[in-house]
Amino acid sequence: MEILINYLLQFGNLNKQQIELIKSKVVFRETKKEVFYHEAGKIPNEIIFLTEGIMRICYYNYKGDEITKYFIDENNFLADINSYNQEIPSTEYVQAVTDCKYIVLSKSAMKELSATIIEWDKIIAKITSKGLADKVNRISPMMTENAKERYEKFINNFPDQANRIPLSYLASYLGITQSSLSRIRKGML
Repeated sequence: MEILINYLLQFGNLNKQQIELIKSKVVFRETKKEVFYHEAGKIPNEIIFLTEGIMRICYYNYKGDEITKYFIDENNFLADINSYNQEIPSTEYVQAVTDCKYIVLSKSAMKELSATIIEWDKIIAKITSKGLADKVNRISPMMTENAKERYEKFINNFPDQANRIPLSYLASYLGITQSSLSRIRKGML
């Protein structure tokens, strides 16, 4: 729980009463490896803060191929902001890559925190802005780099994730086949 509070405090000030209110509104959950936390077609009604593990966000393209958009690891919020805010069905799946533990803030809890804590909306706006910037910074360079460069950048930027993510998911994220990724990895040894 302290990890969530410390994360929030990076984006704004909270007094002891506000921190206690936040603590009273969260729920702790776990999801086992390979289980889908959220499925496309459903409207998300909560936001989570991942405390242990890695989740991946994926979708199916027009050919029916599963495509990994990105990964989220510990100490990060996870939400389909567009679907959550507009209350429309999501187009993406969220799957646990490893066993995961996380803190849940329901939509009603978020509304109550927004109505009670003056700085809450500013804190959430800053967190959302950082999350979107991180996402763009992860995806944009991949458009101009070759497969080897994308893999090298991934292992340099996310060394903790590299050995915890199955090759099939990582290859999908990098936009290459699993056999191509294996060749790239062998060539780097």
